[in-house]
Amino acid sequence: MPCHLEFTKAQLPIEVEGVGVDISAIHRRGELMPIVFLHGFGSTKEDYADISRHAAFAGRPFVAYDAPGCGETRCHDLSRISISFMVETALAVLDRLEIARFHLVGHSMGGLTALMLAHRHPNRVVSFVDIEGNIAPEDCFLSRQIVDYPEGDAERFFDGFIERTQHAPAYASALYAASLRHKVRAGAVPAIFRSMVELSHYGDLMDKFIRLPCPKMFMYGEQNSSLSYLAHIHAEGVRLAEIPFCGHFPMYSNPVLMWDRIADFLAGCGAG
Repeated sequence: MPCHLEFTKAQLPIEVEGVGVDISAIHRRGELMPIVFLHGFGSTKEDYADISRHAAFAGRPFVAYDAPGCGETRCHDLSRISISFMVETALAVLDRLEIARFHLVGHSMGGLTALMLAHRHPNRVVSFVDIEGNIAPEDCFLSRQIVDYPEGDAERFFDGFIERTQHAPAYASALYAASLRHKVRAGAVPAIFRSMVELSHYGDLMDKFIRLPCPKMFMYGEQNSSLSYLAHIHAEGVRLAEIPFCGHFPMYSNPVLMWDRIADFLAGCGAG
């Protein structure tokens, strides 16, 4: 049976803040406005490869790539990786692929990166789907472990993080934990987590999120429906999308509904 390529895989050598990074990406070109996907901590670009399987996105160009320190992307200095570093990485990837304006989808760590990217370049972002990206200190339930469980050795910290995650009482936690060693370099974890905690506490993220001029949707799992700010952001015009039978990972627990909600949101944006 012939193989039909729904996307192209590419290696994109770039330099970020003086550090060499070899980006592993998947993308598809087209005439419509592209979607840029930024994955969460412990995930990879493949979280979004199934966009090519959903008829609602037929012909929709997109790009997803492994963040520095994750998946098949190689970074020459893991200690330099932070959310700021990831924003610069995103800008370099967009430049390489000649993407000027785009819909933006980010999950968790990728949602925080997306928020900072959109804050810096609001005119380039047509819409923003934030899938439980950090916008308040309470969102640091994973990254704050770098503070709550101090450990001088990155490998030992990561071992403990994986063990704790495996037994967390939430949908898809064990599934997520099972692949962490294969998807993240341990040496990248401390700096990433510290930057996430710092921004969540001191980065005025809620104000940045609310003030973005583009249409916004905040997606969250039903297990996280107690997030204190949901009513507030809804009152400020943010569309909410609660995903049933789901915790922090809709792409693992309920991907069909995740894609349906994204497609419906984009259809209402009226921007290609």
